[in-house]
Amino acid sequence: MAGKAVRFYVPLIIFLAMGVFLAIGLKLDPRHVPSPLIDKPVPDFTLPRLDDAAQVFKPAELRGTVWVLNVWASWCVSCRAEHEVLKDLVARNPVPVVGLNYKDAVVDARTWLSRLGDPYKLSVVDAEGQVGIDWGVYGVPETFVIDREGLIRYKHVGPIDSNDLDKTLLPMIEELQSS
Repeated sequence: MAGKAVRFYVPLIIFLAMGVFLAIGLKLDPRHVPSPLIDKPVPDFTLPRLDDAAQVFKPAELRGTVWVLNVWASWCVSCRAEHEVLKDLVARNPVPVVGLNYKDAVVDARTWLSRLGDPYKLSVVDAEGQVGIDWGVYGVPETFVIDREGLIRYKHVGPIDSNDLDKTLLPMIEELQSS
């Protein structure tokens, strides 16, 4: 009799435990992906600029400045959705926004910026995606806020909307600029 009870209760307990884990998982926000890079120095790189491949950019060039790195691509539908918000960010707060063009064709990226407007101080080309991997990019778009010391202070996964801009990014940037 005890064997029958065990055969009944063990699967029931396993099923209930799986249900609890599923319920917990469904309550998590996929846009809040923890990053091990928060409060760590930016990963160093040297990449060619999108506008002129003969010139390169290194994050060290912005040391002493609060800045934003936005990972984008012309093939990314969500990037197009956040593009106007990035232009609004630049218009409302003159913080340098650097674009990291991720796994994209240079001609497509240039055409996209020419057609939609270019909110970036500059964009660099990460054709192979290696720099994106070093920065812990899960997909595009992703946005990072970097402080004067070159430390990553915030990571936003997915497109930024006007609420994210007003409630999170602008207050954080202003706080970092004033400290």
